[in-house]
Amino acid sequence: MGRCPECGAWSTLVEERAAEAPPRGGAIVPSGSAPVRLSDVAAAAVPRIPTGIADMDRVLGGGLVPGSVVLVGGEPGIGKSTLLLQVAARLSERVGSVLYVSAEESARQVRMRADRLDVSAPGLFLLPETSLEAILEAVKAGTFGAIVVDSIQTIASADAPAAAGSVTQVRACAGRLLALAKTTGVPVLLIGHVTKDGTLAGPKTLEHLVDAVLSFEGERFHAHRVVRALKNRFGPVHELGIFEMTGAGLIEVANPSALYLGSGAGGRPGSVVLAGVEGTRPLLLEVQALTVEAKYGSPRRTAIGFDGTRLALLLAVLERHGGMSLSSHDVFLNVAGGAESAEPAADLAVCSAVAGSFRGRALPAGTAVFGEVGLLGEVRAVSDAALRLKEAVSLGFHSALIPAGNAGEAAAFPDLSVVPLRSVEELLERS
Repeated sequence: MGRCPECGAWSTLVEERAAEAPPRGGAIVPSGSAPVRLSDVAAAAVPRIPTGIADMDRVLGGGLVPGSVVLVGGEPGIGKSTLLLQVAARLSERVGSVLYVSAEESARQVRMRADRLDVSAPGLFLLPETSLEAILEAVKAGTFGAIVVDSIQTIASADAPAAAGSVTQVRACAGRLLALAKTTGVPVLLIGHVTKDGTLAGPKTLEHLVDAVLSFEGERFHAHRVVRALKNRFGPVHELGIFEMTGAGLIEVANPSALYLGSGAGGRPGSVVLAGVEGTRPLLLEVQALTVEAKYGSPRRTAIGFDGTRLALLLAVLERHGGMSLSSHDVFLNVAGGAESAEPAADLAVCSAVAGSFRGRALPAGTAVFGEVGLLGEVRAVSDAALRLKEAVSLGFHSALIPAGNAGEAAAFPDLSVVPLRSVEELLERS
């Protein structure tokens, strides 16, 4: 066009070539790929990379899968940086070199933590950087077997017109790091912030992009920490890793049941030992209940470490089928030691603890309890009964209240006095 259509001047239009936009992050689709039959795809077992920490490998399903992206979230100060610094140091002994990107702390601060943890891995490289482009250049310049980014909310890309930590930046940076992992086969571990209600901060797309989401949990006033999988494309999501926070870092707990059980667990009204299972790991927990006559209006139902709605359901079952007038009493339930139990097998232990507190009766010391309770008051069989009983026997328990449907599995433990139960009424008669 020789003449400008607005001002009417001639030869005033100048051609400019627009710069090509850099590729945006996202899932990598091989270019030029063609559909193939599923039966023609070679089925090859992908070797996993052990992290060197047994409980982390348990939660991940055996270790890190090459090219995977793992997101680790948790409350501020819970120990996420401590955990991943220990993981990075152990990984460097197996994959040769690991890049630890510190976007929240300076190099000296990370070194202070490393000295406290006695981490002196020569293959661990530190990069205090918040620019995504600088991080990608450092990765291209070196040869790393794994990458740790602390944290994804503090990384920013120059291609995304937003502040660090915003939805746009988190999505863009996560997409670019995902592309890096999938094209190079290098596993990437990301640390993520959480909101005040405990969910992972940022867009939900972040959880959809990554291959695994791990939750690092723990009580502020307890030394133990728990790692559980919320999502895992390459392994189970019901496994549990238990650590103890010490001045020298996180230490794996060899016997978590002894950690959660108090010295006087059981043997008192309102105290019952639950034989639970988290994933493939048996776990004995102390369930405590307290019932007091309600003084003001409607009675309170408070549960810590147990679902409050489930507690209300079990109280209704006890009142309907057990003849206990709990509608005029406040009921408080606590899983001691800061532990949590969400499995239905905890129902029978909760009912036993509440009934014991209400009636002032205690189960004999050394008794373990597990079983699911239905709305009709029946006690239903649960899975992994033999695993639960084996753990109870190993810790010196001599009796157990179990569902009648699991009585056959108890035959393998002749030294254990087993009481099979079919209903809540039988529970109240025998306790």
